[in-house]
Amino acid sequence: MKSYDELIRERRELLKAQSIGDEEYESHQRKGVPPPPLEKPYPENGVLFDLVKPEDVRLGNVPLFEAIRKRESRRKYTGEALMLEELSFLLWSTQGVKVVDKNRVWTKRVVPSGGARHPFETYLIVSRVEGLESGVYRYLAIEHKLLWLAKSDSRMAERVSNACYGQSFVGESAVVFVWAAVPYRAEWRYGVRGYKDVAVEAGHICQNLYLACEAIGAGACAIAAYDQKAVDELIGVDGQEEFTVYLAPVGKISNDKEQK
Repeated sequence: MKSYDELIRERRELLKAQSIGDEEYESHQRKGVPPPPLEKPYPENGVLFDLVKPEDVRLGNVPLFEAIRKRESRRKYTGEALMLEELSFLLWSTQGVKVVDKNRVWTKRVVPSGGARHPFETYLIVSRVEGLESGVYRYLAIEHKLLWLAKSDSRMAERVSNACYGQSFVGESAVVFVWAAVPYRAEWRYGVRGYKDVAVEAGHICQNLYLACEAIGAGACAIAAYDQKAVDELIGVDGQEEFTVYLAPVGKISNDKEQK
């Protein structure tokens, strides 16, 4: 059994830059293996919901300085529903696609990604969004649509809070954003060097969510303390080729200074 210090040193290696010239671990891209899909496929008969197009959104016009100044983790929500326009804005602000490569190898989005590979899928556990039934959805970033996955049961709020080790405010939110990594998208290009990119890029996405929330009178709270198996099961991923890395509840907030 490894000692605590040995395990710490081993885990730290994931945060360090890796050698590009190590031919023993040549990436699949260098070997000529075709790239994986830019997003997970979905059934032809899948139930899709249109979102408000980015160019039609008429909210969030807050100065960047003000959004950064106000940014904080918000754990108290009013119980008010999010408008579909607000949810559309938040989704585009975190994973919105600007350019799709004609060869379907990369996308340019509103957040940076190593090699423009963007190894994350966005799932939503919806409780209160106008025009949407409560349930689990996946954001189709290229199409800017939602894919319906499952209906919520009467215990969903309790289940999602329990999956975050009893943090009750998670279940009290209007919607929970869950980001699941599909690591092979990064591995295909960078091999064993891809894991650092995955970890770093979760932060890019969540910080955009924080700032976008502040711009619409909502709040978010990033969460890395969760039961891996429980959250993976809630959003319906296998936990191997795709698994939860980060999540954040979102809800409308009052104007009172009530949180630190």
